[in-house]
Amino acid sequence: MSTVVTGEAVVLELRPASFAARALSVLIDVVSQVLVLLLLFFLVLGNALEGALDPALSRALLLVSVVLLILVIPVTVETLTRGKSLGRWIMGLRIVRDDGGAIRFRQAFTRGILAVLEIYMLAGSLAFVVAVFNEKSKRLGDMLAGTYAMRERVKALPPPTVSMPAELEPWAGLADIGRLPDPLSRRVSRFLAQSGRMAPQARASMAASLATEVSAFVSPPPPAGTLPETYLRAVVSQRRERDYVHLSTQHRRTDQLGQRLHRLPFTDEG
Repeated sequence: MSTVVTGEAVVLELRPASFAARALSVLIDVVSQVLVLLLLFFLVLGNALEGALDPALSRALLLVSVVLLILVIPVTVETLTRGKSLGRWIMGLRIVRDDGGAIRFRQAFTRGILAVLEIYMLAGSLAFVVAVFNEKSKRLGDMLAGTYAMRERVKALPPPTVSMPAELEPWAGLADIGRLPDPLSRRVSRFLAQSGRMAPQARASMAASLATEVSAFVSPPPPAGTLPETYLRAVVSQRRERDYVHLSTQHRRTDQLGQRLHRLPFTDEG
């Protein structure tokens, strides 16, 4: 697992692609390029045999086709799609910079030039030797370009549930939190969801700032000595429980009203 610290001091976890996934994506790309090249070769060869093309022109067309297929088109596609190719799209991979950002033409061109040597001229042997002993399965082109392959299709984990701190449960049951604005509540929930991936200093600072904002809408104040993040967890947890009870009561009343309406006599008697 690779970690990147953003400007907001949030630690992002980026999962590098495995060696097998990278190898399979490269194989898909190479096979597709070879198939297109063979198709062009037979088209040019057929026209040359029929006398429609000069032999020198046929060789020039084949050379241009090879350069386009193994260098120009891959570099262009990788630049425009920010690190994608046919094989990576199928395997759910993307090439990114070492800092987690999207690659640009410079990185794509460096990787493309080195790929001619690593993958095509040496039949992938150099790329295999370098990548198999690299933590992120980097090939030589990735090392020089400062890039690596990242997995995009990672199984989404359910959001963590904010639990009520036991020491604040009596206080939370009596606290008035009904005036807490929804936007502020969502900000607190997002902070608590990612607090475990934040740098300690930024985590403490943001918790204190949010606790100050929340305290303007919650009364009475928590017991003395309560940590800001613990206070936020208690408020969010209690608000969630009260919202659940409120929505459950509304749903039950709606069902009861619906049942009564279905039982009403809609025809006149006598």
